[in-house]
Amino acid sequence: MAASCFVLLALCLLLPLLLLGGWKRWRRGRAAQHVVAVVLGDVGRSPRMQYHVLSLAKHGFSVTLLGFCNSKPHDELLLDNRIQIVGLTELQSLAVGPRVFQYGVKVVFQAVYLLWKLMWSKPGTYIFLQNPPGLPGIAVCWFVGCLCGSKLVIDWHNYGYSIMGLVHGPNHPLVLLAKWYERFFGRLSHLNLCVTNAMREDLAENWHIRAVTVYDKPASFFKETPLDVQHRLFMKLGGSHSPFRARSEPEDPAMERSAFTEWDAGSGLVTRLCRRPALLVSSTSWTEDEDFSILLAALESRCVAAPEASWLQVQDCASGKGPLREYYSCLIRQKRFQNIQVCTPWLEAEDYPLLLGSADLGVCLHTSSSGLDLPMKVVDMFGCCLPVCAVNFKCLHELVKHDENGLVFEDSEELAAQLQMLFSNFPDPAGKLNQFRKNLQESEQLRWDESWVQTVLPLVTDT
Repeated sequence: MAASCFVLLALCLLLPLLLLGGWKRWRRGRAAQHVVAVVLGDVGRSPRMQYHVLSLAKHGFSVTLLGFCNSKPHDELLLDNRIQIVGLTELQSLAVGPRVFQYGVKVVFQAVYLLWKLMWSKPGTYIFLQNPPGLPGIAVCWFVGCLCGSKLVIDWHNYGYSIMGLVHGPNHPLVLLAKWYERFFGRLSHLNLCVTNAMREDLAENWHIRAVTVYDKPASFFKETPLDVQHRLFMKLGGSHSPFRARSEPEDPAMERSAFTEWDAGSGLVTRLCRRPALLVSSTSWTEDEDFSILLAALESRCVAAPEASWLQVQDCASGKGPLREYYSCLIRQKRFQNIQVCTPWLEAEDYPLLLGSADLGVCLHTSSSGLDLPMKVVDMFGCCLPVCAVNFKCLHELVKHDENGLVFEDSEELAAQLQMLFSNFPDPAGKLNQFRKNLQESEQLRWDESWVQTVLPLVTDT
């Protein structure tokens, strides 16, 4: 009796889905090419998926993008009439029961909610899914694809289980379950993209998943910032962050000055200050895979090693709002830096590329939970011809070429020595920083859409 009731209940739930799926298959066959893109995260902080969507729209697809709308995406995405953004609701943390129970409730809620949203969205020829997070997205998207005749494309940015392992430990039951889940459902996709050759090889050898490497490339708006635009940016940021303000006011009332630049209202010319401070940028999402204390320790070492560098000012401008932001903000407030000022502004999507294109050096502290993905922040910096110091890990050599486009370091002491060397004669035009910048300017840098046309477009047209 109980078994019969269970079967009847299952049929009552599945029959409407099957009917809806059949209708969506018929509708998809009569419609122009359409793609559904899914991000179980903040769309505004998922640049690679934004670039996928923009490229798909540019090359004839209409796109429905589902994700959390916690921060503003790029204007190009918002203004393109081929792209529809559907906001998802994120279940807030429960305060009842053990953590495993809370996590289970959240996963079930997301699965049902995502299933409902996908089934009532315009059917797609493809479903593009960002992983991580892939739990429960991979299974739900695969199921919807089976019902509606859509082909599932997983874009592997990293492994979700390895990120969970940073918090819970690698042998936690949830982490082991997540690993099994990614491996099992990942094999059911029609096409897999990944961010490094190291990840492609790992997927093939350990997960029996064939993937195509699609390296991150900077979008067209990541480029060197013209000097007049730099000045306007510094003046804007100076309104809320004192390190960007001029140390002294110009004697000529026709002059306008920031900490780095000066504008002559009469001639309209903008010049860099001769004794300007250096501008160091370390973009961070304030997550567990970035040890921000390495940079803080290196800055303290620099103060001791080079006390004469009183002109040096270091800005640390963050691009993230992750869980460790408050922890590191408190740590920064406790530091007593000499000759160095640190600030952590939240930058709008339009201002972030302008800041990278105005900076003198980028520092990357991303170490990768799996050791198989590359920091996109470095890709963006290179697009702006910004030299980088990056902490070393397994596959970093696929992006950062030591002593060519930047430097690789192992710990805070090595980073401190690199900073001292790079800034010892700043702003000497013959210094190492300018040599790195020149190398980046002279290297052939493909932009995202050019690379996408070469790698992804043939796959989605042939699959």
